[in-house]
Amino acid sequence: MQLINAFGDAAEHAIVSADPQRRGAASRLGKGARVKWPVFPSLKGKPWPGRLRKIAEAMSGYDLICTYNWGALDAVMAQTLFADVYKLAPLVHHEDGFNEDEKNRLKTSRNLYRRIALGRTAALVVPSRNLERIALEVWQQPRSRVRLIPNGIDTAAYLARPKRDALPRLVKHRGEKWVGTLAGLRKVKNLTALVRAVSKLPEEWQLVIAGEGPERDAIMAEAERCGIEDRLHLPGHVDQPEKLVGLFDIFALSSHSEQFPISVVEAMAAGLPVAAPRVGDVGSMLASENGPYLAAAEDEEGLARALQELAGDAALRKKVGAANRARASAEYDEARMVERYRALYWGLMGRN
Repeated sequence: MQLINAFGDAAEHAIVSADPQRRGAASRLGKGARVKWPVFPSLKGKPWPGRLRKIAEAMSGYDLICTYNWGALDAVMAQTLFADVYKLAPLVHHEDGFNEDEKNRLKTSRNLYRRIALGRTAALVVPSRNLERIALEVWQQPRSRVRLIPNGIDTAAYLARPKRDALPRLVKHRGEKWVGTLAGLRKVKNLTALVRAVSKLPEEWQLVIAGEGPERDAIMAEAERCGIEDRLHLPGHVDQPEKLVGLFDIFALSSHSEQFPISVVEAMAAGLPVAAPRVGDVGSMLASENGPYLAAAEDEEGLARALQELAGDAALRKKVGAANRARASAEYDEARMVERYRALYWGLMGRN
């Protein structure tokens, strides 16, 4: 949605969803976006040649094809098998991470399918160094095809501190300190561990977890078990994170697995220190000053210690947060991301 809005009237977009009933991201489309929702063969099902041929036929007539994650791999395979038959446009595949079923180990069958399906892609875009390594070593893609483009945000939107009552369902009261995170409430986010870590902080420290998902009841139950149910806030999904993140005093991550979490970039842009495990690209994303407050993956006690050290020193939080803000502005601004994608897409369409 960011790219569609940024490209404006320079491109028209046809969007196909593997789950047509879930189009929540469409709410982010700007008024000037030129978007169609074409009738398209289902992206779900066995990859039999007849089904893939129908998908390939439906992809004909465009100037560029963009596919996203495992759910679109059958379309990628269709392009590899039938690109010549239907004179299909160049295809750019994008991968941004894995679900719970691959948090510890990638599935061999999926790795093999990716190797074959990606055989004729024009480019494979990944946002993290870890995914870049997987693309090169596990999926065996040529170096010339793999493009690392970090995700970007409008960093300027996070410069101003939000009002304490900026959100209708949540108000920051005077004297409170907030440990906050933005995350889908899923097992892979390991949010019960974050509840336990925050339970060791002084009473004035509240925990705010913004997001929706199936683990909501488990998180609440853990807070009750730890005796901090009155210090836990679950405001649900927040459409405008810039109205919330700046109210946090510390941003925390507790995930079993990540790649390039955009919530960390948002925290950096808001000038926050981050306590987190070293998963995915988290260690390389943050300013060097934040390094001491990262724990080893799955080290719950290390995460708790990092939170305690940051919670106990306001000057330290300010110093680390300022370094993170400077790095976010220099490396992860939306404008830089958009230009990288524009150069890739326009080049493949012969528009540069």
